[in-house]
Amino acid sequence: MPHTPEPDDDLDRVPTPVHYAEQALLGALLLEPARLADTEPLIAHHFDSHTHAALFTAIRTLPSPDPADHAKDTAWLNAVLDHARPHAPGLNASYLHTLIQFCPLPKHAAAYARMIRADNARRVLRAHAEHLASTARDPGLPNPAASTLGMADDIGRVLDALAAQFAPHPGSFPRTPLPADVPRPAGEEVLDEERLLLATATAYPAEVLQMRWLTEADFLLPLHAALWQSITSLVHRGDMVDPVTVLGEAQRHGLLTGTLTPEDLMVLVSTPAGSPEYWGEKILQRALLVGAQTVAARITAYTDDLANTPHQLVTGSRRALADLNSLRTRWMRATAPPPAPAESQPTRRGQPPRATGPSPLPALISPRAHR
Repeated sequence: MPHTPEPDDDLDRVPTPVHYAEQALLGALLLEPARLADTEPLIAHHFDSHTHAALFTAIRTLPSPDPADHAKDTAWLNAVLDHARPHAPGLNASYLHTLIQFCPLPKHAAAYARMIRADNARRVLRAHAEHLASTARDPGLPNPAASTLGMADDIGRVLDALAAQFAPHPGSFPRTPLPADVPRPAGEEVLDEERLLLATATAYPAEVLQMRWLTEADFLLPLHAALWQSITSLVHRGDMVDPVTVLGEAQRHGLLTGTLTPEDLMVLVSTPAGSPEYWGEKILQRALLVGAQTVAARITAYTDDLANTPHQLVTGSRRALADLNSLRTRWMRATAPPPAPAESQPTRRGQPPRATGPSPLPALISPRAHR
């Protein structure tokens, strides 16, 4: 059947499958109002079209007519139109009759309702993914890691709700080609933080023992990641750590090249400022925020693939969130309050503050605090 003129601006778009499902369902209900019982748990919020939602609300609100009376006159249709028109002024009687004519089979109302609910699930999940991405990119948040993890928790709750609403089925993992990981932000500020970590870790190697939450994958520059591995190798072996021994370990790992001379490396690891934990947290937070953007991009790709069922969206999105959860675990370890020192434990004299310049990152707050 050819597409017919629409009565309102929100319908003046390129038709999608759910557009036709909404038209077919409304036509079925206008023709046979008793079919409303077959649409549960569909609600007006599930509709993509505001005009269609207004019509559905009117149908649900008004008492169903007697089937014999409804077959003889248009009184109930007129009442539906009068109820919906204040919320969708472009509606007219002609469009209601067009919907009735468009419906293939009123007895298929339940199938049309399932299509509408499935498309709503896709749109809701996509909106949450977009919110996660925008939160992770927002430089003005006072605690970006906590806010971003809060958005991820919201997605987890949406997925739990969708899993309860849509039955699983075989072959539930989506085959959608995934986008590449979001690139790390590059700039001198990021590289300076990594350089300062390497220098302070060399100066205070004892503190590196407590930093198992930081991995080579968190670094922007591969060379810095390799030097971090060299320093941690010395520390965990219990070897002596200073700029010269780090130089020797770097040589053993084949890091000295024409672009990195021994003099360059010595300078790099000989200018500490602050503490390793502070700079490590900065690096880990950047990795977490970029990881969240990658998760959001993957979930968005799943929702953009119309071949995916709601259960496939849930399965794929949960796997994407699992990658972020590993970063979450390491972030919580990094920002957990340090244990109280034993009374007999000597403290290091002249220990520099945990950070110089900017204040240290605040501890991770409850995910609910982002609201």
